[in-house]
Amino acid sequence: MSNLKLIVLENIKELGKEINEDLKKIRKDDSNYMITVKEDRFSNGEGKVKIEDTVRDKDIYIISDVGNYDITYNMRGIVHHMGPDEHFGDIKRTILALSGYQEKITLIMPLLYQARQHKRKGRESLDCALALQELERLGVNHIITFDAHDPNVSNAIPNLPFENFYPTNIILEDLLKTEDLKDILVISPDMGAMERARYYAELLNSDVGVFYKRRDLSRVVNGKNPIVEHTYMGSSVKDRDVLVVDDMIASGSSMLEVGKMLKEQGARKVYFIATFSLFTEGIDEFVKAYKNYYFDKLYTTNLSYIPKEYKEKTWFHTVDCSMNIAEIINALHNKESLTPLLNGKEKILKLLEENKS
Repeated sequence: MSNLKLIVLENIKELGKEINEDLKKIRKDDSNYMITVKEDRFSNGEGKVKIEDTVRDKDIYIISDVGNYDITYNMRGIVHHMGPDEHFGDIKRTILALSGYQEKITLIMPLLYQARQHKRKGRESLDCALALQELERLGVNHIITFDAHDPNVSNAIPNLPFENFYPTNIILEDLLKTEDLKDILVISPDMGAMERARYYAELLNSDVGVFYKRRDLSRVVNGKNPIVEHTYMGSSVKDRDVLVVDDMIASGSSMLEVGKMLKEQGARKVYFIATFSLFTEGIDEFVKAYKNYYFDKLYTTNLSYIPKEYKEKTWFHTVDCSMNIAEIINALHNKESLTPLLNGKEKILKLLEENKS
């Protein structure tokens, strides 16, 4: 009997159940890998976690979505939506509840906690680095994340295995099977996402372009210098299918501005691709932009919470990553190489050839 066990926190239950089922398929086993966990909240906001199954000598995989804003509890008589800090607190409580009886702890945090605060400018906090060091001190043996805002934050924990996976291959597979693409051009919406755009372009054997964001450095709005102008640098987009790729969509204002400019310059179709779609200001602007033909479809993953009503929009396409996570867990548990899960270029090129023919 396998000692592999999943601890799926409430904030990622839907995806966790799919991973559990995919593990059964991969391992050809009907066993339930999920451990029962109870997450409680006191009315003053304090919390506790209780593990209700044995964990002695188990290979534990904790899975949590720190970006899920749909988990609520009553605090002082008011309905309170949990934020990333509280979700991260529950991860630490879960580790403490294991009490050291486990064989090994692997934490799978698809959306890396505090990933946007990965470096310091002046007298700023360095939250992501501190969080990783906390996890190391608590006894975590391995950290898995996806499309980290800056993977170099792993330098904060040089002796702890840190794997940063990109769902690029899975997204492109889905895209190429769903869409009839012609003369593809990959574009980065800003200089910071250029490396990601180049990776997409290399997989697709396509050209790559970039938008430069000119910001007003004299002002700060919502914690950022406001964008004054987008300037495109690259080959002509006229009559081409353009993929605009980034790690995450927060408010999405930059992405929508880029989509509008690409359509005005004659792009045939514009597809937005983002690993995480946070929609911090809702989707009303995306609905308007779609009606104005500023973009054709958004491809994103189920690695972080997305409201059901968003998924039902005609322009919204969710790429399922549950099997990919199950394959990663199975490979780690069996002490197998993760390299085959990282290299998918041959499959992408084959799909491209099939589309052309």
